[in-house]
Amino acid sequence: MLFAGDTMIQTILDDLRQHKDTLRKLVFSDRSDKSFPYEKICVRPFQKNGETLFQLEQFKGPQVFHQNLSFDELCTWVETTGEKQYRQLLLSAAGTDVQYTIRAGRVRRKARATANAAAVPKAHNREKQYLLREGENIPALVDLGVFTKDFKIVKAKYDKYKQINRFVELIDDAFRASGRKKITILDFGCGKSYLTFIVYYYFAVLRGIKATVLGFDLKADVVENCNAVAARYGYGDLHFYVNDVTTDKLFDGKVDMVITLHACDTATDYALLHAIRHKVPYIFSVPCCQHEINAQIRPGGDFDLLLGDGLLKERFSALLTDAVRAEVLRQCGYRVDVLEFVDLAHSPKNLMLRCFLQQNKTPDLSAVRNLLARYGVRQTLVEAVCAVDSQQ
Repeated sequence: MLFAGDTMIQTILDDLRQHKDTLRKLVFSDRSDKSFPYEKICVRPFQKNGETLFQLEQFKGPQVFHQNLSFDELCTWVETTGEKQYRQLLLSAAGTDVQYTIRAGRVRRKARATANAAAVPKAHNREKQYLLREGENIPALVDLGVFTKDFKIVKAKYDKYKQINRFVELIDDAFRASGRKKITILDFGCGKSYLTFIVYYYFAVLRGIKATVLGFDLKADVVENCNAVAARYGYGDLHFYVNDVTTDKLFDGKVDMVITLHACDTATDYALLHAIRHKVPYIFSVPCCQHEINAQIRPGGDFDLLLGDGLLKERFSALLTDAVRAEVLRQCGYRVDVLEFVDLAHSPKNLMLRCFLQQNKTPDLSAVRNLLARYGVRQTLVEAVCAVDSQQ
């Protein structure tokens, strides 16, 4: 069917309003004016605070820029910008695809039924609703191989997808409760992990919050690559630095949150120490490779039975390490929750220390030090906090 002028735009808007509740995506392509900056724009719905919003993904070369709109704002944008700048539009909703091709002020509309004939009623949809949803253009998940290039979950990476979502959910729960309008996050031992990129995407792009995220790692080539990727994604307030967390001065500004995901061995302790020293309100730490105590521990306490077998010794040392870290944080004024971050079947390193600063407190670590002394152990976080305390 052919339409022109006001009838053309009204037809597009009528279709959009008709499929508002079942809309899957809008795709604008084939620019009519090559000076317009975005080669293609995709629009997808998402939920925020119980409200349906629509995210514009605006593609400019290798970069993607995002904008969130209400439905009324989306209709205005389609009428004033989208319809005027592009010659092709695909509207995809439950049960139907509508293709519009605009030429010389006329639009050809072609609709076809699709296999997904009906959307699942929201009241009966009991599927887990992840914050990072399949179908969203999340560049880091594509590069990580969790999403395909058309933003579908790779089945073999579904466990990693759940793990990443779980981390973001826990951070988001704390941030929402704080009522903050902006956030600064430090990621220690970020390595090649895309968690840093995903956390930035969630806060800065999806939620539209003023977010500054800084990643620290020892390897210069890794940091250089991460900064190049951040520039390619268009993430202006995401930066990576070469730093040794054990010795270097890191960041002087106000920090709202410290995160670590599998920072190896004592790197976790130095990240926690930085948070303690600077009274960082929130800490989310998933430790890894707790070798320090395992290398030192010897019989001398009530749990000697656990030290005779290598595997039991390793697991006991890891649990003791994280129990000690949790107690140090509590003594320093934090409320600490030790969580099963993901199911053990997904990762053996599945404990998270979720910490909220509640009070300024002078730590008393005598009980912890006495326990460690019975096993002949010196632990980095304990020693560092005691050293700081003795200097004050």
